[in-house]
Amino acid sequence: MKLRILDIRYLHKSFVLILLCLTISSCTEQYAFKTSTFENILVIQANITNEYKKQEIKISRSYRFEENGPTNEEGATVYVTDSDNNSYQFGFEKISGLYVSNSEFQAVPEKTYQLNVITKEGKSYSSNVQSLTAASEIQVEPKVTTIDGQKGVQIVVSSYDPNAKSKFYRYEYDETYKVIAPSWTSDKLIVAPFTTDGHPDFLVVPRTEETRICYTTKKSDDLFLLNTLGLSEDRINYPIRFIDIKSPILNERYSIIVRQYVQNLESYTYYETLKSLSTSKSIFSQVQPGFNYGNLKSNDDPSEKIIGFFEVSSISSKRIFFNFRDIFFDDPYPPYYFECFITPYSNCWTERGCGGNKILSLVNGSGTEQVYYGADAKGNFYFVTAPCGDCTKISSNIRPLFWRD
Repeated sequence: MKLRILDIRYLHKSFVLILLCLTISSCTEQYAFKTSTFENILVIQANITNEYKKQEIKISRSYRFEENGPTNEEGATVYVTDSDNNSYQFGFEKISGLYVSNSEFQAVPEKTYQLNVITKEGKSYSSNVQSLTAASEIQVEPKVTTIDGQKGVQIVVSSYDPNAKSKFYRYEYDETYKVIAPSWTSDKLIVAPFTTDGHPDFLVVPRTEETRICYTTKKSDDLFLLNTLGLSEDRINYPIRFIDIKSPILNERYSIIVRQYVQNLESYTYYETLKSLSTSKSIFSQVQPGFNYGNLKSNDDPSEKIIGFFEVSSISSKRIFFNFRDIFFDDPYPPYYFECFITPYSNCWTERGCGGNKILSLVNGSGTEQVYYGADAKGNFYFVTAPCGDCTKISSNIRPLFWRD
């Protein structure tokens, strides 16, 4: 089981897994799991960095194993204080589900910081005092390599701290890739605003929305932790992402941004423990984990459990772009995400083999497996596998602000 820590949901799932492991000793037949022991616990994910920006904090509640996901903790008073008695207020945004600082600010080396949360019920929570970690810049490079007999591109992260003060690292990445529909046409089919003999006619009209070029962004869902303890240098050379040469995400243009967070020993140990509690291959393993305490506490009840960690870390990020031919000079392009089949339908209603009803269902959207591709002089309409003619079926037609061709 992979740890998916970069989304706060997986902090919840880790805790539910802990409870489940503690209540189940063996299993010999299929069982529909339900949480037999449940505690309604506050979950906080907070990381203040040295980037000058509006900082973000995620606060929610633990949820049962059989539930869909966490519930955001709304209505709380959230603020970060520093050693100079400055206070940075955070407000809740419903769209993102995050608490976002009202103004931009950044953590600086000369100060210490503390997170404070007061729920709408009046319960008070705070973190241990944290200080900013040392900074270490990163480089990101794509390298062609072969792993287990399979050729591909390895995304390698490197950094070096000549002062050897960083030592503890956590990484995450977002990858974005362009999707171009290979069987796209500039026209689409609509139902004509009139009928003939009780059956609708169809019109070919120009498309008004972007359906040829799309962009997909995905966040890493693994926890990447590294340390340089015991090494002669505080140097990182880490292969963070391998992409098979046959993967369609390489077909057009690809981009990745990698973020390196320099942690202190306390935060690194917390995430390392969380990883060890959440990477068991089976929930029926003999490992019986306990509760993973972070650096957050209740000011009202010292025995109350809280999930999460308040971290103040230096961040370095690097984004790269490359096309398939930039790194693979002679290899064939990867296949598209789907096989593209073109199917003709006769535009008639009464004769045997007529396709009028099928065309109508496809145009109205009730048949979403195919989209319009073209027509011929005989009155036939041609439809193609939907993602092959309309990239929005599998991606987004919104071009990211950072994108460069």
